[in-house]
Amino acid sequence: MLISKAKNQETIMGFSFSNSTIENLKNQINIIDVVGRVVPLKRAGSNYKGVCPFHNEKTPSFVVSEQKQIFTCFGCGATGDAIEFAKRYYNLDFSEAVEKLAGEYGISLEKNTFHDNREIYYKVNKLAANFFYKAFTEKANKGYAYMKRRDISPAILKKFGIGYADAQWDSLYKYLLSQGVDKKIMLELGLVSESKGKYYDKFRNRVIFPIINTSGKVIGFGGRAIDAEDNPKYLNSAESKIFQKKYNLYGLNISRQSVGKEGFIILVEGYMDTIALYQSGIENVAASLGTALTENQAKLIKRYTKDVILSYDADGAGRAAALRGLDILRKEECKVKVLHVTDGKDPDEYIKKNGKQAFLKLVENALPYGDYKLESAKKGFDLSKDEDKIDYIKKATDIIRQLSPVEQEIYIKKTAKDLKIAEGAIRMELLGNDSTEKASFTPVREEKEEVLNSEITPIERTLLKVMLTDESYISRISDFPQILESDFAIKIFEILKEEYLKNQFIDLNKIMDGLTSEGAACLQEIVDDVIVGGNEEQVFNDCIRTWKDKNLAKEEQRLISLLSMADEEDNQERIRELTDQLMKVQKERKTNSRGI
Repeated sequence: MLISKAKNQETIMGFSFSNSTIENLKNQINIIDVVGRVVPLKRAGSNYKGVCPFHNEKTPSFVVSEQKQIFTCFGCGATGDAIEFAKRYYNLDFSEAVEKLAGEYGISLEKNTFHDNREIYYKVNKLAANFFYKAFTEKANKGYAYMKRRDISPAILKKFGIGYADAQWDSLYKYLLSQGVDKKIMLELGLVSESKGKYYDKFRNRVIFPIINTSGKVIGFGGRAIDAEDNPKYLNSAESKIFQKKYNLYGLNISRQSVGKEGFIILVEGYMDTIALYQSGIENVAASLGTALTENQAKLIKRYTKDVILSYDADGAGRAAALRGLDILRKEECKVKVLHVTDGKDPDEYIKKNGKQAFLKLVENALPYGDYKLESAKKGFDLSKDEDKIDYIKKATDIIRQLSPVEQEIYIKKTAKDLKIAEGAIRMELLGNDSTEKASFTPVREEKEEVLNSEITPIERTLLKVMLTDESYISRISDFPQILESDFAIKIFEILKEEYLKNQFIDLNKIMDGLTSEGAACLQEIVDDVIVGGNEEQVFNDCIRTWKDKNLAKEEQRLISLLSMADEEDNQERIRELTDQLMKVQKERKTNSRGI
């Protein structure tokens, strides 16, 4: 009974690594050995040199310093310590890289325990995944017959953990009950629904696609209807504490190594497209879970590669999704191209009919950002007509205007040649005919509600991460009303306070959705980059102590300045008063330095 032991507990224990543990690991490994295992290095003076593993180069520009224990590539800019190298080279997150290095060098890691009830949800989802998989593999069923008709091999079905939800109303519900799973957890994970006190399975008569994150945790499920009359065709798990579609990609847990190896990722729309391409030998593929690509998914992709091929359906919806995806990925500084399969087929159908090499040819001919945007803009125009040509040029110049100066030059020439008009005409359209128009073409910075990340103090960044990690600190921050100074930090604190008061739970996605794009990016950076390492109480106290010391130091300097300006003969009473105040402040600083 896996869950019954924990079902009456609100949380279970998780772990993280302390700073001292990380430092101990770094002290016991040598970056020359870590890098040298996979990159041939030659001594160059006091350093070592080799060909960079992170970008294609012929002349070595990758330098490793044994003295400083860091690597730097002067070609692509990659830099960091041994852990950062392991992260980049093996496509791991921070914890995975730490554990890999520790395992290879036989170093024991001290783990900080902390409360985290998400592990219960992961275990319940794993139970459900195993239940669906057994139903799919242990006896004849409509789900297996459907996937066989789609020509998916048993090995691939197993690799992706494909399952089957039978047509009964409560098969999964009864099974999870037998395993001691709380009904509330089933509902929160979207595995069951409830009506008038009765519980029934959400997924029925469907092929099940487990959605697994890059840490190998089952976070949700997708269900594909088998019978034509069943709607919707695809049904996903509801959003929960552990499943937010905007942060995840289907199949990336399996394909991320191939993405790193190939140097680019092919992003498709659906589960079957991902599986079909993978089975054909094109393994650097993932899907965006049936939703329009999000900024958070783009950030996830960027962890593994900056080169992206969008392979969406060629219909109107697919083209619209591609255009949105282009802009989102470009904003994250990715190099993105678009591939549309011919004959309006999706990648699954195309590769089954034409094979791997034909699809790779489409990949090779995928259109870069500017080409695709300009080609898409032609829709609805008859360029043999002067009026339509003029309207298209206006639309095209709006697109070209968004490009870098070098790109503008390239696409001015391309567009002029394509339309058989003078380059000067396009340049005039770009610049406008008078100074007023020229001014209007200057890119306008979007007004922002939040301040830039650099304006937030380190203490504010840390305290926001502490509150997002453990909501109990929200009320404790209220005891120090002046500790948050920037408008952004104050705004986020007020949102957190209101959200927690209302729901007793912080929904980070909901908060992100309510911010401007810059505000969301700023908060996401805090979530990703600020490490509290499970030591929330110590970190919180350190922040308060540092803040207090800063204020006391300011007051100390103010009093010293006043004393230095006081005349000893005329202001003896004032001097005594200021001296007493100074001694009190200095005593408070000494007490504060020992701990609050």
